[in-house]
Amino acid sequence: MRGTPLRRAQELVLTLLELRRNHFDMVVDITDTKTSRFISGLVGARIRVGYHPSERPSRWFERQPVNVKAKPFGYGGQHFLYRYLSPLEALGIELRVRGPDIRPLPLETTKALALLDKFHLRPNAFVVVHAGASFPGRRWQPERFAAAIDRISAETGLDVAVVGSPDENEVVEKILASAKARIVNLVGVLPLETLPALFKLARLFLGNDSGPMHMAAAVGTPVVGLFGLQSPVHWGPVGAPSIAVRPAMPCDCVGGDLCERPDPNKACCVWRLDVDPVVEAALELLARTEIALEAAV
Repeated sequence: MRGTPLRRAQELVLTLLELRRNHFDMVVDITDTKTSRFISGLVGARIRVGYHPSERPSRWFERQPVNVKAKPFGYGGQHFLYRYLSPLEALGIELRVRGPDIRPLPLETTKALALLDKFHLRPNAFVVVHAGASFPGRRWQPERFAAAIDRISAETGLDVAVVGSPDENEVVEKILASAKARIVNLVGVLPLETLPALFKLARLFLGNDSGPMHMAAAVGTPVVGLFGLQSPVHWGPVGAPSIAVRPAMPCDCVGGDLCERPDPNKACCVWRLDVDPVVEAALELLARTEIALEAAV
């Protein structure tokens, strides 16, 4: 909720009224904030599931509406995926699938294949790169992306395509200006629903810790993810062969005033990551998954 305090209060009241009109039997709070707990308690649901202990414990004067307590991480997992699945364990539900699985629609695959044909890219013969992230400190430097792309392309013969939203075009332009390899710029070209289909057709995904990285892993594409202060143990790619590359920790601050540690979402540790370990991870993962690719063919 954004805007003035009055506007936020109005939105909160309208949301609560709408929720109460639906007469839900159960509410599951995976946000675990004061606001979400406040809403959970007023929805009117008989069963209210939340985390115990909470990451943000209630104060003595705040109501804790939970009557079904979920572990901080369920099913014995450490990844945040198991935090979000933990309420299911608290409800006694057996976990049948332990990883995300995105299956592109046939129509979107057709669109992605047409795009590859347009730019002379072959399925399973190109690396897709995403150099963006929500916070500048989580974006590996464009010149280092360019250096890594050049080396990976030279050593493997794979083509390279760069994806991203239109507001990430400035970062990609810097990569294009520094790289010597041929790079197909697909920034702003693909709608979100077609992106998983493109990832599915790629031989490898290389990118920052961000949404597209998780999307690529969910369609089964091998992933090299670049991490900073955010731990890949909790936030690494799930669903495909992957290597998370991270500089040595603890991290000496290189972001100056931009860093707001200890918040991992506002730290610039990935800037300390050298090109060599990224290239080595990409080559290792390509070699590791080559046998599986040949068997599938």
